[in-house]
Amino acid sequence: MWHNSIIDTIGNTPLVRLNRITADYPCTVLAKVEYFNPGGSVKDRIGVAMIEAAELSGDLKPGGTIVEGTSGNTGAGLALVAIQKGYSCIFVTTDKQSPEKADVLRALGAEVRICPTNVAPEDPRSYYSVSARLAKETPGAVYMNQYDNPANAAAHYASSGPELWEQTEGKITHYIASAGTGGTISGTGRYLKEKNEDIQIIGVDTYGSVYHKYFFTKEFDETEIYPYLTEGAGEDILAANMDFNVVDDYVRSTDRENMLMTRRLAREEGLFVGQSCGLAVSGALKWLEANRSNLSEDDLVVILLPDSGFRYLSKTYNDTWMRSHGFLDERGELSAVDVVPSDREGLIAVSPSDTLQTAITRMVDHSISQLPVMEGNEIVGSLTESVVLNRLIDDPDAGKHAVSENMGKPLPVVEESLPLSGLSSLLREAPGAVLVDRGERGLAIITKSDLIEALASRQK
Repeated sequence: MWHNSIIDTIGNTPLVRLNRITADYPCTVLAKVEYFNPGGSVKDRIGVAMIEAAELSGDLKPGGTIVEGTSGNTGAGLALVAIQKGYSCIFVTTDKQSPEKADVLRALGAEVRICPTNVAPEDPRSYYSVSARLAKETPGAVYMNQYDNPANAAAHYASSGPELWEQTEGKITHYIASAGTGGTISGTGRYLKEKNEDIQIIGVDTYGSVYHKYFFTKEFDETEIYPYLTEGAGEDILAANMDFNVVDDYVRSTDRENMLMTRRLAREEGLFVGQSCGLAVSGALKWLEANRSNLSEDDLVVILLPDSGFRYLSKTYNDTWMRSHGFLDERGELSAVDVVPSDREGLIAVSPSDTLQTAITRMVDHSISQLPVMEGNEIVGSLTESVVLNRLIDDPDAGKHAVSENMGKPLPVVEESLPLSGLSSLLREAPGAVLVDRGERGLAIITKSDLIEALASRQK
């Protein structure tokens, strides 16, 4: 038996039991190993579906050009299909992605453009904007837009979902996956829910992405967005393919946890996988631990492992890169609560009705440069020494005016578990301070000076 082309080998990837990493739990935990797809990832499934949908609609014509923004895997999936069907490809990616990914795309005959990672989605330099622009400028081109293209989720509804149902003989009880475009978790989850509404769908997010908080609050919080290193998961936008109604719970994991788990999967299970696989399993373990009392030997958990480790040889599997980011430091990654000085007093604040002179007095008495403005227990604004100074220079009588007339935006409030990468990103922005929610211990303020002191102490 043979296949007519490489794209006929997409799908029907194996389920492999995790034996060591999840040995402490009573349930059976299986991995859906997507690197068995010919392009090395789960994205091969949507590559076929999106191209066929564009052909059917008449948007993609013979000899046309496929344009897509990709972290690498979707591009490879599209390129495999394009080769068979005679299309050209232009792929736009970011400087965050491993060089192996761009090399794979070029090897498959695609043109590759690299864009900066740390710009807003609407910025003309972002890979979203550049992809859309190139599609308009290139004759006969179609922008696949995996984030909003319904063929993405539909591909998983038609393939990933049925495969899991059949491979587990309908016994699957939990499905755990990370999300970027949202197509994989949404399409698969929707199919499984239709077969058995009691199946639990759990999303895994990385710190720096908006999905986790949005799931629980339905608030798109821009303060949640900051650079992170884990590739192929999380978003700074709400992709149309991400259907939160399908998801039952959400957890998140740090870059360090993701990278170390990726290595563990290779070393302990023989699964040579990519970073988002480490994210999925790290998050899955957190969820399993939090719900241990509700699990039994009858539960069958499936975790999606999206791609191969060969695209991360220069990063996750490179000791020099891992050490440069502190991931091999046995002391672990600093989090927000580690940066709060142990001798810090309770939170010093002012109310909107206080005078600016009251705020100045508190700043001087406590040797602080930022003050949160609180009305009862609600944070309504902030004051910084630069704002106070400018007001006094402009108006010598400014001290008599109310704080409410001079305050800026509220300081961001972060969880005490926020990792260093997110904390440092937030502190780079004005006013250079954040509030840490320490639960019953209340709020504490962190400034740039606190972070410098914590990092300096760590080097001793």
